[in-house]
Amino acid sequence: FAFKVSAVPFHNWAPDTYEGAPTPVTAFLSVASKSAGFVAILQLVFIGFLGRAETIRPFMFVLAALTMTVGNVIALRQTNIVRLFAYSSVAQAGFILAPLAVVSATDSDTSEKVLQSVVMYLLVYTVVNLGAFAVIIAVSRRTQSGEITSWGGLFTYAPGLAVSMAIFLFALGGIPPMVGWFAKFQLFNAVISDGSASAYAMAVIMAVNSVISLAYYLGVMRTMFMDDAPHGDVTPVRTPIPLGAAVAITVVATLVVGVVPGVVADLAKGATFAFLPGR
Repeated sequence: FAFKVSAVPFHNWAPDTYEGAPTPVTAFLSVASKSAGFVAILQLVFIGFLGRAETIRPFMFVLAALTMTVGNVIALRQTNIVRLFAYSSVAQAGFILAPLAVVSATDSDTSEKVLQSVVMYLLVYTVVNLGAFAVIIAVSRRTQSGEITSWGGLFTYAPGLAVSMAIFLFALGGIPPMVGWFAKFQLFNAVISDGSASAYAMAVIMAVNSVISLAYYLGVMRTMFMDDAPHGDVTPVRTPIPLGAAVAITVVATLVVGVVPGVVADLAKGATFAFLPGR
């Protein structure tokens, strides 16, 4: 299951697969496959290892810390937008795994927070990542390139797509008031609710990695808003209606749910009844 969610050191398949597959397939892999893997991991932790959660805490701690750190550090060096999102996806898997490093067999309140935060982050990640890949598909139809430099001047000839991508990048980076901020806050809250030294250590690792991720997200935004278009070509992007609708829907969801996060929180609470009987 660590392989399925592209957790380090089982992540090497993801970048080449993401880059080599058609972008719509990559978008599907980045959310559907990862979500299925995490559902299986949750079942193992909360059902398969019921009453023995502490036995897997050290493993989850190392897996989460390695995954988010390696994913973010390698993402800093990427020049291809799809490979950047591949390593970003690896890092995001680390964030999702982090609360599982503090899951408790005796403290049901902590376990409930852990479960809700993971489910909430998965829901948010799915919407935001699908939106980002919709923008990538739209832009690549014009540029015929996956290089980040080909996104230069995007705001000049496709302001809607540039602003939409900026919204998704801010959400993935956990910047308020985007919904990603609330989801990441819930992850931090679930981790520190354990109150142990390892929990605070994990929170520090998460904070450092959040800053690292902002570096490459902001790098893409700088290219879109501040660099010149390659060869001075500012021909407008023609976005098919279904693709434009996908971008618009995910942008609205990212903004609205960021202001009213209780909608996603209620959905996440529903998972408690499936995984934590009696809650």
